[in-house]
Amino acid sequence: MKEAELVIDLRGQVIETLDDFWDAVREPCGLPVWFGRNLDAWGDTIDARGVSEVIDRHDTLTVHVRRQGLFADVDTDKGNPKGRGLAATFDGVRNRLVLHP
Repeated sequence: MKEAELVIDLRGQVIETLDDFWDAVREPCGLPVWFGRNLDAWGDTIDARGVSEVIDRHDTLTVHVRRQGLFADVDTDKGNPKGRGLAATFDGVRNRLVLHP
């Protein structure tokens, strides 16, 4: 039986780089040691599933972050391209990125 939602709250963590993000989600998302730590691998993990048993046990994944560092201005052309790319992997339905001030 699936649980409704997996909520990962990263608002208390400093996330300046993609490596910071991978380090922050590794444990709460149950990412295996062989996880690719790249946007394609993350997209497969949260969309196609089959990589993380933790994520797979839930209907939806919601990740909360502060709108700073990697996630500053991700919804504008001024934002970090890597942050914009990461934000784009979330479909807004089955997996959501919630940006907080």
